[in-house]
Amino acid sequence: MLRTLRLFALFFISISLISGCGYNSLQMKEEAVFKSWADVEAALQRRGDLIPNLVATVKGYASHEKETLEAVINARSKATSIQLSPQDLADAAKMGQFQAAQSGLGSALSRLMVVVERYPDLKANENFLDLQNQLEGTENRINVARQRYNETVRIFNGSIRKFPQNLTNNFLLNLERKEYFKADGAAKTVPQVSFQ
Repeated sequence: MLRTLRLFALFFISISLISGCGYNSLQMKEEAVFKSWADVEAALQRRGDLIPNLVATVKGYASHEKETLEAVINARSKATSIQLSPQDLADAAKMGQFQAAQSGLGSALSRLMVVVERYPDLKANENFLDLQNQLEGTENRINVARQRYNETVRIFNGSIRKFPQNLTNNFLLNLERKEYFKADGAAKTVPQVSFQ
């Protein structure tokens, strides 16, 4: 009887230790990082899909702004050519390349919007206004997706460093720390506003 009681006690202690090691929760948190990254990619894809429509609309009004329009097309091409797999999320260099390409696209879009300011007829065009609203909404979605991704990465990175899950990770899973989506260096510069 005493032996059976000890076996039950040992069994329950073993179950408690195994369930508290975080094996399953670490894997679920890594999947959450991958899902958050997929949300970022979906928002970026939406922007990439809208850009040809924006460029075509502007082309109709500003045919002599060929250089700016080509810059947007080239930036979109470069930004969509760099793809990250879920395994690349732990690679700082690949994340940096991806972010640089996306930053280049954002910069090209900003220059395009400056061109648009020169054409009052275009700004009043209903199709353009709708497209501009779509693009603005998409940029907001991208920002929200980046923030959610970074929050998910924060939770995951903290989990693989916290005891006892760090032991589970070190001995069983060997999951790597994921990279945050960082702001572009130019984003730190305060824009100058002038009403002259």
